[in-house]
Amino acid sequence: MEREIDLSGIVIIVGNYGSGKTEVSINLAVERKRAGLAVRIADLDLVNPYFRTREAKDTLASLGIEVVLPPEEYLQADLPILSPVVAGMIRQPEQLTLLDVGGNDVGARVLAALGDALKGQSVQMLQVVNPLRPGTSTVKGCLEMQRSIEKMAGLPMSGYVGNANLIDETTVKDIYEGYEFVKNLSDKSGLPLEFITIPREILPKTDLGQFGCPVLPIDRQLVPPWKKALPFK
Repeated sequence: MEREIDLSGIVIIVGNYGSGKTEVSINLAVERKRAGLAVRIADLDLVNPYFRTREAKDTLASLGIEVVLPPEEYLQADLPILSPVVAGMIRQPEQLTLLDVGGNDVGARVLAALGDALKGQSVQMLQVVNPLRPGTSTVKGCLEMQRSIEKMAGLPMSGYVGNANLIDETTVKDIYEGYEFVKNLSDKSGLPLEFITIPREILPKTDLGQFGCPVLPIDRQLVPPWKKALPFK
């Protein structure tokens, strides 16, 4: 029997460059919306100028998911301008309020800027781990990244998301080995593995009985200009 992802309240998604955290955030928002939750997602990625949640804003809006952005003229602005834009959303969260935060510890600085709004709130911060990327290909590297993000954000990590992928080159073997890697990371750190992701196109080839955690199917939304985003199934 498949296990359902059980996340609600304020959930912060962090990770290193190339972890795929924004794709995870977008697909998680859709999955939870379809599970019946009211969902908002805030794009707080001030680091990556390309693959951001805002790229999928229209698609998410069509599904009834609000994407919270700073005003257009402030999209490239510094942290102090972002804080009041998102603070109200944090103080009055929906059933699920997702914060998609920029890569590495540099991106996590935005959370320090939102410290007053987050104070007293129930918050979960999840680290997206792609073991097929440099920097997080070892447990030691993942734990170093975790400590660096925690220090910059001023928040403890709550758990992990396994997102083993090589984009279009991802194989079922990558998924199985990625799961074992993140499960080992979870066992060593004592933090839970909340869920793993599997690209929708290889999901039918994958034995879900191999996994002791929920699975989030990924319909890729953040693609180069010469490709089309996949429709959500």
